[in-house]
Amino acid sequence: MLRYLLHRLWQSAVTLLLGSIVVFVGVRALPGDPAVAMAGDGADPATIAAVRAQLGLNDSLPVQYFRFAGHALTGDFGNSVRTGTPVDQMIGATLPVTIQLAVFAMVIAVLAGMAAGVLAAVFRGRWPEWLANGFSLLALSVPTFWLGILAILYLSVQLGWFPASGYVSPFQDPLRGIYYLILPAVILGMTHAAVVQRQTRAAMVGTLTADFVRTARAKGLGRGAVIFRYGLRNSLIVVTTVIGLQLGGLIAGAVVTERIFTLPGIGKLTLDSLLSRDYPVIQAVVLVVTASYIVINLLVDLLYTVIDPRIRVSGRAQ
Repeated sequence: MLRYLLHRLWQSAVTLLLGSIVVFVGVRALPGDPAVAMAGDGADPATIAAVRAQLGLNDSLPVQYFRFAGHALTGDFGNSVRTGTPVDQMIGATLPVTIQLAVFAMVIAVLAGMAAGVLAAVFRGRWPEWLANGFSLLALSVPTFWLGILAILYLSVQLGWFPASGYVSPFQDPLRGIYYLILPAVILGMTHAAVVQRQTRAAMVGTLTADFVRTARAKGLGRGAVIFRYGLRNSLIVVTTVIGLQLGGLIAGAVVTERIFTLPGIGKLTLDSLLSRDYPVIQAVVLVVTASYIVINLLVDLLYTVIDPRIRVSGRAQ
């Protein structure tokens, strides 16, 4: 177990290092000059040169990277070129909103996706499977932005069931916070629910046709025990992997949903920073999202050892 943990920590550290390099180089490959954006389009060359010197853009790329990496290790991402606000404060104010939205959407995706996947696997070739597969096909086919606009138009504007925009922190007012997040969470979680449903069904079908399941049925074990104790439990490795990947995608992919429902999350911050060529904010946001992917995948790897004891013994994923 310890060897497995150290191996995964080492892999995560190397991945984060490579990710930081890609983020640093990729941000500087964006068109536009942040010095011009900060100084203004009508600024004279001397002012632009002074801004470039202040931002350290005249240094070589290796020097800029090591300065960026050293500050990032201490949580110092500099100040926003656009507003002058410390970047860590901007991320600290917006990231919790995105995390709350992603967690709510993931809960909806897991509950709906796993339930539909189990039904599709148990009732193969019958109407529950057709209904579950139809749901997943529809959820994967409909764009999130279009579904969000329709939800606002009919559920918010016409019926008045949900607010069309706005945000209330669940920590300040839990009921109102959930009420404001439930519609964007459902819209964001539908596509991911379809992915979970398909993977759950595929894993369950393979498990329910295995020899040990047929043996359990022959010994007189009840249908519910066969489905949940043997079928679902032995399918959790695949399902857990998918859920971990989807959760990382939810955090990174909440940009459109946050824009549609006017949520003050990290997606809105990212779009605003891209439009203004705000280097410090862009690279900090992308690095934080990259780190969230790595942490989530590390947690999924550790969860494997709980689901499958063979991984604890062998020290590697099966």
